[in-house]
Amino acid sequence: MADGYLEKRMEEFSSGSRRTVKHVSLDTLFEKNRSCRGYKKDFVVTEDMLKRIVKVNTKIASGKNQQALRFKLVMRGEAADFVLENIKLGGMLPELHLPYKGTEPETFIIVCTSAPETKIIDIDLGISLQSMSLKATEMGLNCVMICAFNKANIVEHFGLKYEPLAILAVGKGAEKIKLTQISVDEGRAYYRVDGVHYVPKVKMDDILI
Repeated sequence: MADGYLEKRMEEFSSGSRRTVKHVSLDTLFEKNRSCRGYKKDFVVTEDMLKRIVKVNTKIASGKNQQALRFKLVMRGEAADFVLENIKLGGMLPELHLPYKGTEPETFIIVCTSAPETKIIDIDLGISLQSMSLKATEMGLNCVMICAFNKANIVEHFGLKYEPLAILAVGKGAEKIKLTQISVDEGRAYYRVDGVHYVPKVKMDDILI
């Protein structure tokens, strides 16, 4: 999908364009918004793209309206290589050593907090990561949320004055990902078959109480 395709379609729709524009539902964005661990090297994510993704944080909910989250953009190059050396991906498939060589993510958003970490800050973090991922999906990009990383190394290397809580990798996905429905008593671990990455999701009937 070309960069910004969904976003441009929605802009045309809202501006009253005479062209027939297919409405992009939130459900569609949710389904396309999958954790992606492999990326295309021939697509360059620009700083402007990352800023557009981060900008959603000026509009989303924040507990007590603290707005304590801060964001460090990391572009392709030595800085991104350092981040890559200090993160872990695909923890449920350690035998695959993800990401595969030549498909590593090359741009990142380091999410920090300017206030002591609390339950509210953690909720804000989840809202932020999901919102940024949805924005990236709308732009035709893919993401993966990373919480397994060497915090001390990241702080020291980038001279961060705020505590990093998570890292969002951003790029053009090179993976085929599908959802599969399971019952509440089945395993939740994602898996791969014939190059397709399957993500189990508990059925609607089983999440209602």
